[in-house]
Amino acid sequence: MQLFKKTHFDFIGMRYWAYAFSGLIIGAGLVSLFLKGGPKLGIDFEGGNLVQLAFKNDVSMKDLRSILTANGYGDAELQGISGRPSFIIRVPKGPTSVDSLAKDLQKDIEEKLPGNDPVIERAEFVGPAVGRALTDQALSAIAWASILIIVYVGFRFKSTLWGVCSIVAVVHDVLSIIGIFSILNKEITVTVVAGILTLAGYSMNDTIVIYDRMRENLRLSKKETLAEIINRSVNETLSRTIMTSMTVALTLLVLFFFGGDVIHDFSFAMLWGVFVGSYSSIFVAAPIIYQWQRRDKTVAATPARVPVKK
Repeated sequence: MQLFKKTHFDFIGMRYWAYAFSGLIIGAGLVSLFLKGGPKLGIDFEGGNLVQLAFKNDVSMKDLRSILTANGYGDAELQGISGRPSFIIRVPKGPTSVDSLAKDLQKDIEEKLPGNDPVIERAEFVGPAVGRALTDQALSAIAWASILIIVYVGFRFKSTLWGVCSIVAVVHDVLSIIGIFSILNKEITVTVVAGILTLAGYSMNDTIVIYDRMRENLRLSKKETLAEIINRSVNETLSRTIMTSMTVALTLLVLFFFGGDVIHDFSFAMLWGVFVGSYSSIFVAAPIIYQWQRRDKTVAATPARVPVKK
């Protein structure tokens, strides 16, 4: 099934408009990050208070969150425990001690949900040392993923340049997601980091599909310029790229609107990432190879030697 047939869009000709759009998105995010002193990190990274409450009867997470929001804990994280009516409540660190917080939560919930007899099972402080460990692990995962992607793409397409260009597109996507979270004042949690890494793989998969078609066309065509080959390759895979993105986006829209507050930020990160990931595969990953080749005035790094259109 093809959404588009025999399109002839000049993606190379539109590359400067694409660069301007990317610069606008990333620039706005970087300005926001600078003004706010970095991304807004969640409890997992910054530390906070953890309270675990057990109830006599089943309590819905929606009712519990409403009570927390009404009492000034709208940014609290809720996690249900499977098999029994018990919840873990994570609240950002504040002037109140964890013991006082636990008693306040117990009292507030008991007043709003009488007959459930909440019992404090655990009350502890999650220190910043854990947050630093999670930060180091997240950065390490991103760094190793980038290195392995460069190695894989360089080996598959026999060009380190192609691997570096694919990483540029992934960095573009990651900065876009972190930037939009900063602009909207959303927290970066471990779940969001998992979403970012997932989207890095999604974006890379889209890029590999286009690169693979470019490699085949470079081998088969000896008369077309590099710009013409890149345009033809992107046009030939355009239908596949858009249909894949639409399918994933429809699923994520359901999660975003009906998945609840627990995965709301995760689904938002995935939604935005699908958009920028598909965009970067078309307007960043492929045109940047052409831009680099044109600057160097050589095609020695491409899998086949073809003339560069000046």
